[in-house]
Amino acid sequence: MKTALYWFTEDLRINDNITLNATLYACDKILFVFVLDESLLKPTNYNHVQLGVSKLRFIKESLLDLSEQLQQLGYELLVLRGDTKAVLNKLVSIFDIDVIGCQYSSGLQERQRLSSLKAQLPEVRFICQNNNLLFGSKQIESNALSGSFSKFRKKTAHTLVYEPVDSALSDTLPMPINSSEVSLEQWDLNEETSGIHHTTVFKGGELQANCLIERYFQSNAALRYKETRNELDGYDNSTKFSPYLASGNISPRQIVARLKRFEQTHGANDSTYWIFFELLWREFFHHKAMMKGSKLFEFSGEMGKRPLTTYYPQRFLSWCHGETCYPLVNALMRELNSTGFMSNRGRQIVASCLVNELEIDWRYGAAYFQQQLIDHDVASNWGNWQYIAGVGDDPRGGRHFNIDKQTIMYDPEGEFVRKWSTNNNPIVNMEVDMVDWPQEV
Repeated sequence: MKTALYWFTEDLRINDNITLNATLYACDKILFVFVLDESLLKPTNYNHVQLGVSKLRFIKESLLDLSEQLQQLGYELLVLRGDTKAVLNKLVSIFDIDVIGCQYSSGLQERQRLSSLKAQLPEVRFICQNNNLLFGSKQIESNALSGSFSKFRKKTAHTLVYEPVDSALSDTLPMPINSSEVSLEQWDLNEETSGIHHTTVFKGGELQANCLIERYFQSNAALRYKETRNELDGYDNSTKFSPYLASGNISPRQIVARLKRFEQTHGANDSTYWIFFELLWREFFHHKAMMKGSKLFEFSGEMGKRPLTTYYPQRFLSWCHGETCYPLVNALMRELNSTGFMSNRGRQIVASCLVNELEIDWRYGAAYFQQQLIDHDVASNWGNWQYIAGVGDDPRGGRHFNIDKQTIMYDPEGEFVRKWSTNNNPIVNMEVDMVDWPQEV
């Protein structure tokens, strides 16, 4: 009789979860676990935490939704906190685990943790696949990642996106493991999150993700996406799928499947294609992250060319707080600090400002985004920052946005700047020690 542990990480959903399905088929008994690794809550990332308040709250909401779904099937979700490897080692010992199933992450730190865990548990069979991509690694041609996004897009133009799969929990029900007597620290999902409480329109969970997708494609917003996607404000001007993709409440395959159904009914145009195009950007960054390894986080990046930037504490602090001499940048940063979100165009503008106008090391901006964004994923965030800084995959050697021109184009009447002025929206009182953005689809 095989006993399995399914370790939820960045795949907080039941459906189209191929690793979960494979684990269910491989066992007779199963335990479902999520571990909040407390190292993510320490300011070790350029003096910022890796898991900020906005995303932490979103994850808690996602776990409550996941827990309810599992309870309806007769299971419980064990939500623990501590050192992930120590916690999982203890569970393997307590329950004599034979099989561990988990998402194979694009993030270097996550993959290193998994490799270390495998080395510590040589007798345990690991079932690991990336649940959050359009294409498997074997579908990508060997030279597709050797250049820019344009090359990747051309090489994958006719690559098949597989249909999403239903949950095997609908027809395969291993026995649940009773974990009620486990003496490990649990994470109370109903406790208040300490720190700044942001206001946001996003609520985490697979149910919320499915409702959002249905709502979006029941409207005609997809038919004008290309024209509206660069707007700084307006809920329906972009899809708002990114928080749900980042926490794995939904897969890109599910979005593509729903997009195809929409096109069959309403017709395809440049805008519907552009939704897929943005998912391809996300795909590119994720596959590149696995290939780059530690170079994703290095100052000189993949190109090996050091930018002419450094770290100016006061300039960086003014950028974080929205107190620069650029009103549009200030408004965008106040929006980020208040909501945990910013439009894709806004992210490009403030990143360009940090690197080009303020001449600050891009890694501090990437780390700040990682802390603040509700939709942070490591591959897209750090990949995009490298792109702007000119140390990544941009053949043009970086991007410099003219802030005055961007203001005229996207906030000609000053509405966005007024909305996020200090009088109407006081900036968040953040403590900044003075020492993956996802492609928005």
